[in-house]
Amino acid sequence: MSIREKIADNLVTTLQGVTQPVAVKYVTREPFDFEKLSNAQFPAILVRSADEDRTDSTVGGSLSQRMATINYDLICYVKGSKIDTARNLLIEAIEEKIDADRTRGLNALDTQILSIETDEGSIAPVGGVIITLRVLYNYTRGTL
Repeated sequence: MSIREKIADNLVTTLQGVTQPVAVKYVTREPFDFEKLSNAQFPAILVRSADEDRTDSTVGGSLSQRMATINYDLICYVKGSKIDTARNLLIEAIEEKIDADRTRGLNALDTQILSIETDEGSIAPVGGVIITLRVLYNYTRGTL
């Protein structure tokens, strides 16, 4: 399994463990229609790999070290009568859980939250949040 896959899997597992101050009910890497989720499946999160930058960190040889930064978008949905409060609680819960292990299970050098965007209530009674994470990692070219 590639390091990118290990990092993505770690994010899913980490987010499935979010219980405070709000429990995340549904986390997946497969796209879904939030309108088809039951009330019991909110909050829900789609983990999506985004853009990636790669650079050489060593030169020469057939197995050179490379450094990469990959962004992941966490597409989050909350539901309820107090959407803004639900969004804020979910953002706080995700941030705390992500910061607990910035190495993504020893597969990365660092994890940072880059940005947080909200839908401003345009899909009420469901609220949306997109949290963009940046993960820095090393890998050896020529190996999985």
